[in-house]
Amino acid sequence: MRKQKDAILMFLIYLAAAISVLLLIGIIIYVFIKGFHVINWNFLTQVKSTLKGTNGIAGNILNTIYIVVITLLISTPIGIGSAIYLNEYAKQGIFVRIVEFTTQTLSGIPSILFGLFGMIFFGTVLGFGYSILTGALTLTLMILPLIIGNTREALKTVPDSYRHGAIGIGATKWYMIRTILLPSAMPGIITGVILAIGRIVGESAALLFTAGSGFLLPNSAKAYLTKIMESGGTLTIELYLSMSKADYDVAFGIAVVLLIIVFIINSLTKIVVRNRVKTD
Repeated sequence: MRKQKDAILMFLIYLAAAISVLLLIGIIIYVFIKGFHVINWNFLTQVKSTLKGTNGIAGNILNTIYIVVITLLISTPIGIGSAIYLNEYAKQGIFVRIVEFTTQTLSGIPSILFGLFGMIFFGTVLGFGYSILTGALTLTLMILPLIIGNTREALKTVPDSYRHGAIGIGATKWYMIRTILLPSAMPGIITGVILAIGRIVGESAALLFTAGSGFLLPNSAKAYLTKIMESGGTLTIELYLSMSKADYDVAFGIAVVLLIIVFIINSLTKIVVRNRVKTD
């Protein structure tokens, strides 16, 4: 009787796993069938223009890169610094518990609420308007819990003997953190950053209220520098707008590009984790 129950349980487990895999494969196949024929060099290097008769996503790709880079430049040092403070300097008490509760709460807030806050605070109060900078600052609030959490977990995996040994031979705490803890925890930190990139690339609701939907490419070198203060729609925003206008071919073409980007990000994460396991 017990063996029969075990066999039934194993069957249900494998069935659940198979359903998950089949759903993923089905979505990928469906999206590629619908959108792969749209992908070509012109689609990736031009912008849509009624006068020229072109239809491309080059501007959206550039906007996505801008938002990813700016968001990471702001959030990575803040997130890693916060994690180091909470894990290595702060005494376990009410303050640490408040910070942990705050970060956990932030990670559970719907993204559309972040968009409303970013539009009002960064866009209106600070006067940045609908711009790439407003979108990047809003996304910074969204991914900070992810970076802080992953960095803390990575720091916790470093054995305490490393800390005690470095302090015992006369090293300062910051020197120990900078030369021993951070290098040892770097694979986990990089994994968190890569996952944060995936969150940024896939976000749409918050950016719809903050970054706008501009898609034009800069026409001069100076325009590339000032572009962060202009409206900039990412790939997900353009996908949403294309669907709302019943331009399904373009929408599925963008979906294919996003799937490829997500696949690359997940592959990088797997490689980092695998290297980390080998190092440990």
